[in-house]
Amino acid sequence: MQASSKGSKSASSSARSSIRPATGKLGILTPGLGAVATTFIAGVESIRRGLSKPIGSLTQMATIRLGKRTDNRSPLIKDFIPLAELDDLVFGAWDPIADDALTAACKAGVLEQRHIEPLADFLREIKPMPAVFDNRYVTRLHGENVKRGKTKRDLAEQLRQDIRDFKTKHRLDRVVAVWCASTETYIKAGPQHATIEQFEKAMERNDDAIAPSMLYAWACIMEGVPYCNGAPNLAVDTPALMQLAIDRGVPISGKDFKTGQTWMKTVIAPGLKARMLGLAGWYSTNILGNRDGEVLDDPASFKTKEESKLSVLHTVLQPEIYPDLYKDFSHVVRINYYPPRGDNKEGWDNIDIFGWMGYPMQIKVNFLCRDSILAAPIVLDLALFSDFAQRAGLKGIQEWLSFYYKSPMAAPALQPEHDLFIQQTKLKNTLRHLMGEEQITHLGLEYYQS
Repeated sequence: MQASSKGSKSASSSARSSIRPATGKLGILTPGLGAVATTFIAGVESIRRGLSKPIGSLTQMATIRLGKRTDNRSPLIKDFIPLAELDDLVFGAWDPIADDALTAACKAGVLEQRHIEPLADFLREIKPMPAVFDNRYVTRLHGENVKRGKTKRDLAEQLRQDIRDFKTKHRLDRVVAVWCASTETYIKAGPQHATIEQFEKAMERNDDAIAPSMLYAWACIMEGVPYCNGAPNLAVDTPALMQLAIDRGVPISGKDFKTGQTWMKTVIAPGLKARMLGLAGWYSTNILGNRDGEVLDDPASFKTKEESKLSVLHTVLQPEIYPDLYKDFSHVVRINYYPPRGDNKEGWDNIDIFGWMGYPMQIKVNFLCRDSILAAPIVLDLALFSDFAQRAGLKGIQEWLSFYYKSPMAAPALQPEHDLFIQQTKLKNTLRHLMGEEQITHLGLEYYQS
């Protein structure tokens, strides 16, 4: 037993020593300075000033069990792995609307003035850089704070220069990017996205298949900046950019923050399958009045969101394996733009299930959530975990971050995992693995063997 213990300690020490420390400042760039980004930035500054707690953030509040239950080792994640400190974070953004973070936060209407006012001076100093924006991809928004260039390649190169300038200006050691902008119109992957050579040629000829979000992803990867896709856009999840991320040693993840209704689905659906209860249909509708709701009022943008939302139940319930329970269940998703509601989204779910001898039952869910309040800690966690991943030598798709996404990225031909509880286990076991700790299987037989 002593030899095993020494070996375990040696492996743990070796794993820890291979991870670069989180020294210096970390820049967080957000394409988009709207409701989500300003709520995130204001929240971090509020926490730094001791005005609030980081509720909803795993990196700041969650613990991780190490070893046996009887060992009583459950440190905070932030004390277990070397994460950037909140005081070392510096914020920057791009947005087609020139409002500074203070003005944008006030217009978004997520935070009350009593929470914004103490942070006003800080937020006023964060001004968005001109964005790569094309109204054809987000038809309901208009902005004048946009970049000009002859080709999409020119625009992407301007983004690269922005990243370099941001890093120099603030004397940053590292930078990560988290997409907090709008949902673009639906695009299917094509030959333009197959290889980096084809992708770059498509940029140079201004191909319509290359959306602005793809230019941000390309620019970030080229600059060695981890990229997290918080919208359902086809952006970094193409063969060309996935391979580029591997080649350049950059972590990528996505897509679409898992906040309200879909988060509830990844909680409830695994429970139904665990009990082998059948599903006849799941009807979901939402009302939302913020900028995201306005954008999704366009059918082309809603198509992108719908694809992200619809994938969850089929993947969790596996109707091909359990046809008696889940074959041909009806799944309907609706989003309705309703301006008076603002950022306070309301989701209704009607779930028709059946049990023993086929008897029908129903579950009703009425979730009155605050979209940006749920998304803000996700932005923080993704930024800190992605920076950690890069310092740990990880590159390409970070499937262990699926916990945060509606439509998680996975290796080609591999079905993504949507079960929230499996995702949580994968996340924590990845941290244990990187830090040289044993995986937790929850088998528990060792407690009952004599």
